[in-house]
Amino acid sequence: MASIDDFRFESHQLLLELDAATMGMMTLVSSRRVSGPEWDAASKRQHDAYKCWDAFMNAPLTTSLGGLSPAI
Repeated sequence: MASIDDFRFESHQLLLELDAATMGMMTLVSSRRVSGPEWDAASKRQHDAYKCWDAFMNAPLTTSLGGLSPAI
């Protein structure tokens, strides 16, 4: 990761997608559409968004400090 600003930007983008995907599912819940292809697509979107955010947050740190973690 080049900088803390890059980390914050990427994390924010991933969280925006996760939030949008979750809100999409909650909209379907409130309109009682919790089955069928629309629900399946919304569920997959939310699952994939979480998976991407989790992978980003748990990626191994690589720095120019010889493997030492930067202080964030």
